[in-house]
Order: sequence, then C-alpha cells, then structure tokens
Amino acid sequence: MSILRILTLLRRDILWGFRSNLLLFAIIIPLLITFLIQVVLNPLFEPVPRIGVVDLGDSKITQEIKEVEGIEVFLLDETDLLKEKIELNDLDAGFILEKDFDQLLLDDKNPEFDFYISGDSGVYERILSTSVVMDLIRQVEDKDAVVNVEEILLGEEYLPMSERLVPLIAFFSLFVGGIFVPAMSLVQERESGTLNAVLVSPVRISEVICSKVILGFVLGIVMTLATLVLNNAIGNEPFALLIAILISMLMLSEIGIIFALLSKDVQSFYTIMKGSQIILFTPAVLYIWPDLPDWILKIFPTYWMIEPIYQVGVNGGDFFDISFELFISILICIVLLPIILLLARRMEKSLF
Repeated sequence: MSILRILTLLRRDILWGFRSNLLLFAIIIPLLITFLIQVVLNPLFEPVPRIGVVDLGDSKITQEIKEVEGIEVFLLDETDLLKEKIELNDLDAGFILEKDFDQLLLDDKNPEFDFYISGDSGVYERILSTSVVMDLIRQVEDKDAVVNVEEILLGEEYLPMSERLVPLIAFFSLFVGGIFVPAMSLVQERESGTLNAVLVSPVRISEVICSKVILGFVLGIVMTLATLVLNNAIGNEPFALLIAILISMLMLSEIGIIFALLSKDVQSFYTIMKGSQIILFTPAVLYIWPDLPDWILKIFPTYWMIEPIYQVGVNGGDFFDISFELFISILICIVLLPIILLLARRMEKSLF
C-alpha cells in the first residue's frame, strides 16, 4: 500500500466531491439539522414564558425581572396594549406597576397590583410566571419568607429536550462523514466505470478505500465537533470526547464501506441504507426517552459509539466512565475488518 497513491486519490476525491456537491451536502446538512432542532423544535418542547410589564414609575422589579433566566420580558408603555397582547396569547402573563409601587410596598400600604394571565397559556408558564413575580415583590419588600423552602430532588434529574437530542444531532454528522460520503463516492465511481479505470493502474482497491475513508473521517470529525460546540455539548474532558468521536468514525466508516462493497449501483446502495436505518438510528432516537431500560439500547451496535459521546458531552463524564463502551466499540471495529477485506477482494475480482 502506497501512501503517495492514497494522498493522490484523496486529492482527486476532494476535488470530485466539491464538483458533485457531495461535500457541500455533507457540510450543510448537519448544520441545518442543528438549526432546525435548536431554533425550531426546542421552543416547541420547552416553551419560554413571555411576561409583559407596564411600569408607570421606576420600579426595582422591572430592572430585576429582566435579569431572570428562563423567561422573556417585554416592556410596554400602555395598559390596554398589555391586555390586548395577553388576550391574543402574544404574552403568557403580564402585570402593571403603579407609580411609586416600591415605596408603597415598603410603607405597608398594599399598592394595587394587577397580574394578568392568558387563558391559552400552559400550566408551566403560569406557575413560573407567578413564582417569579411573587419572588421579586418579596425582594422589594425586603422581608423574609413566611416559610423556608428547601428543594429536594426526587427521582432522576430532568434533562432538557435540547440535551436529549444531542446524540441524534451528533449521529447525523457522524453518519454523513462516516457512511454517506465514503460509501456514496465509492458506489458512484463503480457505477460510472471510473473505478475500473483507476484499478487498471498500479492503484489497489485497498488504497481507493483508504482515500475515501480518510476523506469522510476528517469531514465527520470536523462536523461532529462543530455540531457539539453549537449545542454546548463538549463536556469537561475534550480529549476523551475526541477519542470517542474517532472510534465512532472508525466504526461507521467500516459500516459505510461494507454497504458500498455490497452495492452494485446507487439504487442498491439506497436500498441497503433504507433497510439499515432502524438499526443505525434507533439508539440515537431512543435517547429522547431517558427512562427506557438500558438493555434496549445495548441491543444495537451503534449504541456503543453514541453512549461515550453522550456521557462525556452531556453528562460531563471522563475517559474512565466510557472505557467499557469504547472497548466494545473497538471489538466491533475488529470484527468488521475481515468482512471488509473479503468483500473488497470479491468486488475487485468481479470488476475484471
């Protein structure tokens, strides 16, 4: 196997990939999926309460509420406009602060406080809006609470939907770089006949496969890291995360090459891809339901490559926490290697 020939083939694959828009597709799709999930879908699963404020004076509450995380605050000038927006469900809740509201509170004069809630708002928005406003009023009064409240966590800690979707988002990037790019490139060359022309030269089929795997490998790593950064899922151990991504890319690259070697043309490649989607994507999708038993996920081979990325990127795990999963992933890669060699020899014989 010649490194020089592999690099020459890699350069050719890069140029061909951009001319055929394959690489552009591989770059844009993971970023587009990240955008759709984070910007479009997440707000649907985790709505942010929208609170309107009409401050007729200069209340401390108005300044403080703008600093509260997890809500959207809209400052309005007119009482009628506030009521109209709440009736139309443009706001989940709203309140009016009369002039000198803070001073009246401090003087125990019970100032008028109108708090409006939209009839279409959900229970979550109502509870959060009310608790935030009541807490701010208590701060202005500078009085201790009547009771002391201690938060006690029962059961598993709630994971936001944005974190539960991280495995699926990351898997798309891994899938495109590890399976789709190298496999589609090899299948298209075989279908067009250019692979025959290349193999007439001293180039060997193993060198062709290596060049395509390297291309997808680099692309997949870059795009996976980019999507994890965009989703704030790098964790505290970047080195452990990088190792997990490298092993994941190796496994998917081997799977992609097996698909390509089994495919006679693009149509048969798509057929194989469709038939394997359940096995490949199911573990990433099932992370949306964290209460599912672990044994269900462990049935699927791709679980062993997704779990380390999830543990490090989302749960803040380290290399020790993912060592067993990485070991299983490496074993799977070793098992797939002789299958690739056998199929590569069979394909090379069928071409001549």
